[in-house]
Amino acid sequence: MAGRVREELLALAAIFSGPDEWEVLSRSETDGTVFRILMKAEGLMDADIPLELVFHLPVNYPSCLPGISVNSEYLTRAQCVAVKEKLLQQAENLLSEPMVHELVLWVQQNLKHIFNQPEIGSGSGKCTFAASTTVDDGLWITLLHLDHMRAKTKYVKTVEKWASNLRLTGRLMFMGKIILILLQGDRNSIKEYLILQKTSKVDVDSSGKKCKEKMISVLFETKVQTEHKRFLAFEVKEYSSLDELQKEFETAGLKKLFSEFVLGLVK
Repeated sequence: MAGRVREELLALAAIFSGPDEWEVLSRSETDGTVFRILMKAEGLMDADIPLELVFHLPVNYPSCLPGISVNSEYLTRAQCVAVKEKLLQQAENLLSEPMVHELVLWVQQNLKHIFNQPEIGSGSGKCTFAASTTVDDGLWITLLHLDHMRAKTKYVKTVEKWASNLRLTGRLMFMGKIILILLQGDRNSIKEYLILQKTSKVDVDSSGKKCKEKMISVLFETKVQTEHKRFLAFEVKEYSSLDELQKEFETAGLKKLFSEFVLGLVK
């Protein structure tokens, strides 16, 4: 099981790559691994609520439930306990398989349904939400680098399918040995894409056996700025020269991104 847990931790670290989103608090061969994830989930009145989720994966996880702690300055203690209990109920349905990313996605999609009151909070420590607490993530853009594609035809179709299902636009770009994936869309959808990319068998190894993607890196992630082009579709494109690739980035308003993160890939 240790190998599967290690793969899950690597995937989570890649997904929650923003400032302070991910931190390993402790790691022990006898006590397991404890880590923290900072995230936002939609609550009542469409307010995005910051949550701190602390997971303790015992050495025999995922054959047993993880320990879970939920904290938020916008929720009462009783509400944090309610979220924790719901997460543990979900975890019981996922035993024997790595489950942390599934639990995070579940709380993002279902937090608002856990509470029945029109206002968040009741009694001591009551919290209500003003419009100023709402965070509008808008469009985000992420640039990924792949080391190689052995089963290129199948791999490309899989990437196109994921982008379509998650309503992401952008480019899958080939230039010589350089392979880049530029994704634009909802930030949670981009993170969900990264989960699929890291946990699905999308390629084959040197012996032709199906394998997961272990050579992907997130080069850049930011909220779409006014100078950035809004992509209308996800397209696969091949470029015969570095100049052609650079022009693509410049047309998209990403000249600085190209110079800072792509030029260094050219050998």
